[in-house]
Amino acid sequence: MEMIVCNPQEGVYAATPDYVHAMEVRQPERLLFVSGTMGLDEAGVAGADLDMQLKLIWSNLKRILAEAHMGTGNIVRLTSYLRDAAYVEANQNARLAALGNRRIPTTAIVVETLSDDWLVEIEIIAAA
Repeated sequence: MEMIVCNPQEGVYAATPDYVHAMEVRQPERLLFVSGTMGLDEAGVAGADLDMQLKLIWSNLKRILAEAHMGTGNIVRLTSYLRDAAYVEANQNARLAALGNRRIPTTAIVVETLSDDWLVEIEIIAAA
């Protein structure tokens, strides 16, 4: 499998350093589509604050990826659903920490969550 960043240098606004406009994935053998994942512990209880929920989300995503014999290096697309626009920076920092120096296509959307104690939800697509 080959992953190729597609970031045009003209004709479209510049991507900021934390994401890319597009990622071409050539010849993947498998695709994994992960449902929106919340910052809930094994008992289904939401983390007490934003930082804890982000830690739980990334822990949950890593476990889900591991079940498919993948890791964060296989993530090719990510969408974040934030309860409040003020969560953008913390969410970005958690994503960058989880992905290291990899930059992928991302979208962040401010939404009303289904439960008041769910602050962030993240869905991903992975390829291997």
